[in-house]
Amino acid sequence: MAGPLSHIRVLDLSRILAGPWAGQILADLGADVVKVERPGAGDDTRAWGPPFLKDRDGKDTREAGYYLAVNRGKRSIALDLDKPEGQAIVKALAARADIVLENFKAGTLAKFGLDYESLAKINPRLVYCSITGFGQTGPKRDHAAYDFMIQGMGGLMSLTGEAEGTPGSTPQKVGVPITDIMTGMYAAIAVLAGLAGRAETGRGDYIDIGMLDVQVSYLANQAMNYLLSGKTPRRTGNAHPNIQPQNVFIVADGHLVLVAGNDGQFEKFAEVLGQPELARDERFATNPARVRNRGALYAIIEPILASLPLAHWVAALEKAGVPAGPINTVPMVFDEPQVKHREMLIEVPHPVSGTVPLVASPMKFTDAKLEYHRAPPMLGQHTDEVLREIGWSPRG
Repeated sequence: MAGPLSHIRVLDLSRILAGPWAGQILADLGADVVKVERPGAGDDTRAWGPPFLKDRDGKDTREAGYYLAVNRGKRSIALDLDKPEGQAIVKALAARADIVLENFKAGTLAKFGLDYESLAKINPRLVYCSITGFGQTGPKRDHAAYDFMIQGMGGLMSLTGEAEGTPGSTPQKVGVPITDIMTGMYAAIAVLAGLAGRAETGRGDYIDIGMLDVQVSYLANQAMNYLLSGKTPRRTGNAHPNIQPQNVFIVADGHLVLVAGNDGQFEKFAEVLGQPELARDERFATNPARVRNRGALYAIIEPILASLPLAHWVAALEKAGVPAGPINTVPMVFDEPQVKHREMLIEVPHPVSGTVPLVASPMKFTDAKLEYHRAPPMLGQHTDEVLREIGWSPRG
């Protein structure tokens, strides 16, 4: 059985990360995603290296790792949207598409007659998603934005990093472009909801996704901590503000990530430590008590954890059913037996390098098994092919 979206066509006018991430999700699910790029330059992320993919002779190609991470499964067509011919081709593609993804500055595509209102006249069933830094309305609608900036502006960096007053206590960004990724995730969810709505009404819809909105939305428990208490959440390093003990602890030969997520797990943890009385101590018997008395709890458990090696604690805690594990480097992640078993590293044929290693989608279907046939496309690789499909003479 083909992917669950094998009947869906996507016109991807987006670039950088958030929009392409949404497009890659849809492509992984089987959709035919046509990526429109600028002739000669293409998506900005093609140049965001090193590292670059190497060809069969070991020389760098123009395909940066950043670009390769978010464009699997698509077909690339090179078009100049400033020219009438490029606009006409996009309209022809939109006429047969189900979804349009774009992340131009607010109002830009209206100048080319490629905004939702224009394309909906050609195809009323179109689900059209605009992705920008701040959305289509508001005082910052015309401002450019990048992930790092939005992590700061949206509060995430104020929550990330060591506690104030400790060494290295400056605000920190997350180590991957998490706001771009989450924006792409929300965009993918939104367009699929748009398709579900279209199945009922017969009409498409326009979807407005702003990165800052997304960032605010996934402040999650920290937002509610503030809204309920009126207290400003602060950086706490790796310690969880609402669940304890949940932190990184020093052990004899490294570091242990420990998550005692409920009172039952804490009781088991105390037994593994050889301190079962901790679970009966009124200071630690319940999670709220442990959060309030974290300092006293850590003073007891830290010396014990530091006395034995990581392998001992991981084995003992896993046996007891207490979530715990190491802090893996990225190479260690791909050597992790569970990651290997789940086949999260894949090799996909590539016309220049032979193959390219990619990280698989985490979505696993029983019947509609996801397949990976297309590597991230080279710039304009499918221009002639796509033009023929819409009855256009290749290369104009």
